[in-house]
Amino acid sequence: MAVKPIVTHPAEVLETPAEAVTVFDKKLKKLLDDMYDTMLEMDGVGLAAPQIGILKRAAVVDIGEESGRIDLINPEILESGGKQTGIEGCLSFPDLYGEVTRPDYVKVQAYNRQGKPFVFEATGFLARAVQHEMDHLDGVLFTSKVSKYYTEDELADMEG
Repeated sequence: MAVKPIVTHPAEVLETPAEAVTVFDKKLKKLLDDMYDTMLEMDGVGLAAPQIGILKRAAVVDIGEESGRIDLINPEILESGGKQTGIEGCLSFPDLYGEVTRPDYVKVQAYNRQGKPFVFEATGFLARAVQHEMDHLDGVLFTSKVSKYYTEDELADMEG
């Protein structure tokens, strides 16, 4: 597949709510595969279609072995609970990191690439990644939720 250029802030497309996906065809499958390849190439754990300039409600998430690849089309949060605070970054904000508080648990309904609905539950880092990507689909940027920013040097010091 193809690695696409990442749209970086400021760009209007990043703050515009995306349109629902209504056609589940080869073009959608190619979009999801291109997004996944782009995410991996950029060393991300998630990517939403608006981040490559496409205003469709589609995102991919893969935090590693725990989750594997999850394609999220027209996702909706059915339930959420708990609270977690952690550091987030975003491919659309290179070299910017901030502390964000989000629910620790989400139950999400979405469609897969064939247009079949599915429901899944996520906690911890996977829940954080899913919510971050779903925010992109609503035109919401993580910077609107940051309580404290960190430099790369500060992050490196924290990691030891």
